[in-house]
Amino acid sequence: MKYDSARPYAASCVLLRRDGKVALVLRSNTDWMNGYYGIPGGKVEENESFSEAAIREAKEEAGVIIKPENLKQILINHRKADDETISWVDAFFEATEWEGEVNNAESHKHSAIDWFDPDDLPENAIPLLKFVFAELKAGKTYSEYGW
Repeated sequence: MKYDSARPYAASCVLLRRDGKVALVLRSNTDWMNGYYGIPGGKVEENESFSEAAIREAKEEAGVIIKPENLKQILINHRKADDETISWVDAFFEATEWEGEVNNAESHKHSAIDWFDPDDLPENAIPLLKFVFAELKAGKTYSEYGW
């Protein structure tokens, strides 16, 4: 059956918090936002759920293993891409616990992984992040960006 509906892209991101700070990766050698800090995450692959993608991305980018029961969905964000021709549905999760030490597990794609206060992000944070953290602080579970 064919539907006449939007076909947004899908991404999953996972917050890793420690001592009031969040882990952010410094993107480099990627096809988007090089030189900017972002939350570990990425595209949802074919036949993969949002939570499976978050768990996979956390392992690939931050080197940690998260069990499904330790993953809490915290925000769904529908955003229009910068070029305004496509949209994304971003699922944000928070890991309540994980195995391993957070590290830059994809050094070929990221220059660093660092811890930041979500209320005091670096100037080179992906612009969406300040919005996302404000929405989370306000207790929202759904938001829209760029519309």
